[in-house]
Amino acid sequence: MNGTIITIRRERRGYKNDIINGGNMLIYLSGPMSGIKEYNYPAFRSTARDLRENGYKVINPAEIKPIEQTWEGFMKADIKALMDCTTVVMLPGWESSKGAQLERHIAEALGMEIFELSEFQTSQGRKRR
Repeated sequence: MNGTIITIRRERRGYKNDIINGGNMLIYLSGPMSGIKEYNYPAFRSTARDLRENGYKVINPAEIKPIEQTWEGFMKADIKALMDCTTVVMLPGWESSKGAQLERHIAEALGMEIFELSEFQTSQGRKRR
């Protein structure tokens, strides 16, 4: 390539239209885990269950089991999963989580739709069916 920089422009998909029309949205849940009782798994599990019961496809990082059981190992596995998603839903308390802040930063940089959980529930009328 002799030092040539190739720029690939990815057209932004109509995520808002996907949300409104029930397209191929895949939601990634992001929120605090470290330092929280049971790693906050109950909140992740109940949110994932509620969203799935309403017809959404959800990636729940509490269900991801990386080979390397360290913070770094979990983040690597979670970020890989995040890359397949179109939308990120932030659970309460995400602001105090280094991992959730990183996931949000990546999602913003990639132009994904990002919602606070309460905002998402309101915008979706809590039911999609």
